[in-house]
Amino acid sequence: MSASPLPFVVGTNTVEEQRARWERKRSRTAKELLETEHKYLEQLDLVLTYFVTILKAKGTLKPSVLETIFGPLDSLYSASHVLSLHLEKGNLGPGLENFCQSLDLYGHYAENLEQANKTLKEQVRKNKSFRRFKKLQETRPQFQGRELEDLLPLPLQRLHQYKHFFRDLLENTSPDTAEYQKLAKAVKSVCEVSHWVQDIFDKRENSLQLLRVQKLLKGQKTQVLSPGRWYIREGWLLVVPSKGEELKRRMFFLFSDILVAAKPCHPLHLLNSNKLSCQAVYPLHQCSVDKVFGHTWSQGGLLSVSLPTSDRQKCQWSQTWKQVSSCLSSSGTKLMTVVTKCSEQVWVRTTLPFSSDMGTFPFLPWSLLHALGLQAAGCFT
Repeated sequence: MSASPLPFVVGTNTVEEQRARWERKRSRTAKELLETEHKYLEQLDLVLTYFVTILKAKGTLKPSVLETIFGPLDSLYSASHVLSLHLEKGNLGPGLENFCQSLDLYGHYAENLEQANKTLKEQVRKNKSFRRFKKLQETRPQFQGRELEDLLPLPLQRLHQYKHFFRDLLENTSPDTAEYQKLAKAVKSVCEVSHWVQDIFDKRENSLQLLRVQKLLKGQKTQVLSPGRWYIREGWLLVVPSKGEELKRRMFFLFSDILVAAKPCHPLHLLNSNKLSCQAVYPLHQCSVDKVFGHTWSQGGLLSVSLPTSDRQKCQWSQTWKQVSSCLSSSGTKLMTVVTKCSEQVWVRTTLPFSSDMGTFPFLPWSLLHALGLQAAGCFT
């Protein structure tokens, strides 16, 4: 007697296997989230127990100074403690939903961190009793050689971890469950706060770059520090004069709205031997770009950046600029820059390779070059 054929259930098994894989990954992620949350709470507890609580009791620091240094650290601890209790009970969705109501604390903590570090350094320098107290606490075995400065950024590092944990949990949760919607809201909330924090860091870094360039330039005639201005990059280029003179090496600073050309001060100058003298400032919104020669992967090229000489040219260029700004590009085009004045051409040439990784900011000058089809070789390094 022949055996009867087995029913065809491959599709059903595949779905069940996929759901089982999701559940295993989800369980591993939830377990790792809980384990790392416990470690995070232990580190926060070190700061709260051995610094905040004792300093409040002793009165070593004024309440306002204490608040500036540690910010909402106790509130962050409380929120994470409640989250860990939910995770221990397996209440993942409700736990994350409740936790997300406290995520704004991380944004405020990031806003205060720079001032916190400045105040901490100031107190270590000026307050002898606090300096001794800090050194004594940091020698405790619980700190494992870490200083207070190493522990203060922990909440922001944890925020970055939250984003990845929450996304992994969402990806391995079935969309037709009620918990999926709560996880989706949690992912959205943590991403919004992460962008907020990243924006704080980007603006802080940009301010430092602007200040650094301002200090490099001799005198105060060229004002680099300006609201809304973003630093992009800098590099040495060769200027080719129009009258056949020798090439002149110049430092160029590219910002979101201007291009600054500068030359080194005399090395024997008593005050400015390490500074640069500004030679020209080119407003980018008035510039046009033309390719002279050069190829994408070559080691040389020439572009012409011209300033308009008439109101009509300015109007035409303004219209072109608006069109270009609507199609910003982040491609890896390699460029070579040439600067041209209104009447006298000043050529800038270089064979240095250029990387198009501009970070997270879609600045117009590079998009403009891409939109005009300029495919030349390296520029700023």
